[in-house]
Amino acid sequence: MSAGWLRACALVMLGLFSVSALAKDKTAIVIGGGLSGLTAAYELQNKGWQVTLLEAKPSLGGRSGMATSEWIGNEKTQPVLNKYVSTFKLGTTPAPEFVRTPSYLIDGVYYSAADLAIKDPTTAEALRRYEKTVDDLARSIEDPQNPAANNTLHALDQINVSNWLDRLTLPATARQLINQQIRTRYDEPSRLSLLYFAQQSRVYLGVSDRDLRASRLIGGSPVLAQAFVKQLKTIKTSSPVSSIVQDKDGVTVKVGSVGYQADYVVVAVPLRALNKIALTPALDAQHMAAIKGTNYGWRDQIMLKFKTPVWEPKARMSGEIYSNAGLGMLWIEPALKGGANVVINLSGDNARVMQAFGDKQMVDQVLIRLHAFYPQARGSFTGYEIRRYSTDPSMGGAYLAYGPGQISKFWRIWERPLQRVAFAGEHTDTLYPGTLEGALRTGQRAASQVEDLAAGKSFEPAKVVPVAAAAAAGAVAAKKGNFFTNLFGGSDDEKKPEPAKAPAPAAPVAPTPAPVPAPAPAPVEAPKPAAPVKAEPAKKAPVKKPAAKTEAKKAPAKAPAKKAEPARKPAAKPAATTETKAQ
Repeated sequence: MSAGWLRACALVMLGLFSVSALAKDKTAIVIGGGLSGLTAAYELQNKGWQVTLLEAKPSLGGRSGMATSEWIGNEKTQPVLNKYVSTFKLGTTPAPEFVRTPSYLIDGVYYSAADLAIKDPTTAEALRRYEKTVDDLARSIEDPQNPAANNTLHALDQINVSNWLDRLTLPATARQLINQQIRTRYDEPSRLSLLYFAQQSRVYLGVSDRDLRASRLIGGSPVLAQAFVKQLKTIKTSSPVSSIVQDKDGVTVKVGSVGYQADYVVVAVPLRALNKIALTPALDAQHMAAIKGTNYGWRDQIMLKFKTPVWEPKARMSGEIYSNAGLGMLWIEPALKGGANVVINLSGDNARVMQAFGDKQMVDQVLIRLHAFYPQARGSFTGYEIRRYSTDPSMGGAYLAYGPGQISKFWRIWERPLQRVAFAGEHTDTLYPGTLEGALRTGQRAASQVEDLAAGKSFEPAKVVPVAAAAAAGAVAAKKGNFFTNLFGGSDDEKKPEPAKAPAPAAPVAPTPAPVPAPAPAPVEAPKPAAPVKAEPAKKAPVKKPAAKTEAKKAPAKAPAKKAEPARKPAAKPAATTETKAQ
């Protein structure tokens, strides 16, 4: 064997060893064990990084829904979610046909969409008129990645959705059902930016309910979370992070008196949780304002368990049931071992009011309403599970739902890294916030950004239109009329004052997760009892999509993957659909 050949072999072996050693030297810390954090950790680990995942709670999965049956979109609407379902070989079954469109519970009577058209044509026609108006509104946005592309669109950010709905003069029942749908997928209409509502409607424009509820993820989103967990090498639960200190050599993350050091960090926690972490260098004023001011949808989830179904057989497996009588959004699903479950999503101001109640009181109020419609309910009732996202100090809400004026201030500011810190979580996704798809997408994006940072790439700071410019834009658009004339109907004079009613400074801000009900007008459909209850899935989704937000849409040219759902969600969102709230 020649000396030259030996020397060449030695150089090759040394080179391989060096590459391996270099890979092991790359270290990252992921803060947050929801689906976005799990995804970021998984992707970095697969690329050779040493990853430590820190989760404040004893369990992992974040805001994944509790539903045992998670309806998910197909590969067209939720490509990232379906990719992981395939990678982890998770079980799915096709969705029954009757799950693929919403249905209604009106004064205790169950209606499919087809039933409603025949038995209550006035309400059905009003819902169709509303949906057409929403589609027209959505078409006004050419690029969902840049919703405030002109002065007229800027003005929509100064208006809340409730004011816009008032102009449609909808019949009472239709308005109640529409309010409930919007609460479930976002937040109270009076707290929601019309621009954000239009942007999300644009994302899902042309996407059918059939595509959004194509199959069932057996076991729900917790199964997906556990699949990630099984792949990760280093996970530390019950480890709330108190500080992140960056310097030229790396990052130190403190958990109590213990310090973890790494080259880079991915922060994948809700904004309310981020507010409890001290960063050095400190965040700038705009980021701090976003942490404290960005609106989050309020919702709690209750699963009522029954020995046998107490509702009509045809409603047993419906995807979403919207009620006008205090039950909000219901999600009916089979129990894993016989019996049946109904997931009640309490949302918007109804959820805020219910924060004064204990878990058992809240369940009793929901059961009273259900029993009024189905007298067999109490006799068949066996127990419940409850998740209170809104008062959980680590969450402070279910998922992002921009209030009036907030897109003008905070749009896309979390999309870029700050020095050695990248951000993930449903609130950082522009297309599918509040869904499993959005959470998974942001985990992938953050992992890719960490790789880019290690390779020496720099990221330009996000550019956001100044608040003053947004307010001026609203005033200009109001004077022009045109778009508002088409949007609201009536004379230009009627439109002028509209933007002025809700200037950016007065934009409603997401309530802090305190148990004190926020002072907002009671929803039209709220019942008289002390505990108005409305539904709300984990998944925030646009107008026609499942609460579990999904990922489809006539995507803009710039848009990467499409948004999912459900679950919005979501994945979450929020719960029974991909609208599940995933973080």
